[in-house]
Amino acid sequence: MLKIILVDDENDALEALEWKLNNYIDGVEITTCNSPTAAIDLIETTKPDIVFLDIQMPEMDGFTLLENLKNRDFNLIFTTAHDEFALKAIKVSAIDYLLKPVDKDELIDAIGKIKEKTKGDLLEDKLQLLLGNINQANNDKINISADGKVYLLDKEDVIMLKSDKSYTTLYLLNEQQIVVSKTLKEVEKKFQFPQFYRVHNSYLINLGHVKEYLKGLGGELIMTNGHTASISRNKKSELFTKLYLDK
Repeated sequence: MLKIILVDDENDALEALEWKLNNYIDGVEITTCNSPTAAIDLIETTKPDIVFLDIQMPEMDGFTLLENLKNRDFNLIFTTAHDEFALKAIKVSAIDYLLKPVDKDELIDAIGKIKEKTKGDLLEDKLQLLLGNINQANNDKINISADGKVYLLDKEDVIMLKSDKSYTTLYLLNEQQIVVSKTLKEVEKKFQFPQFYRVHNSYLINLGHVKEYLKGLGGELIMTNGHTASISRNKKSELFTKLYLDK
């Protein structure tokens, strides 16, 4: 029995896909959900074999939903009516997708391919590639999910990130702060740009916002917002090179 979850804000699309699965695919147990926020809890608790996920939803898009999932041990099929940038990124990351309205034969073929492979086969790697491509397609904006919102940040506006165990605080211009319920290691994946550098286990900084360097055993950086960032001893030499400082 294949446990399947359908996520789409359009009830007509949900009903149509559910009908086709029940009528053309044997041995399926289907749960539908029209709220991406509710779908996060549903996927975590149900642990489905397959998730059909709409991309464009007003409450939260499909990519943001994936970023907020802890459990990604399932097979994923995107469903979308039209989205040129998204489809290009999905194709590159080798994740399956179906255009709406979903064609019966394409649906049967997609389920057949899933039955032939291991559950969740390399999905995590594919998602990292996909989300990276989505970021690039989005004019190099950095998307951060927190407080029930999705922030689209300009790289220049991010001064530094500070780790606090399982939380990470982003310090932005105008004294704005965003607290993300993820480790710095997880959030760092979104900051793969030349101006960002991990100077310490607890700090990721924007090199363009360094104001002063304080000498010491490891040393500290004073950022443009007045906050300090510690420097690991093994990062010091490379940091000096990046900031063109005398050693």
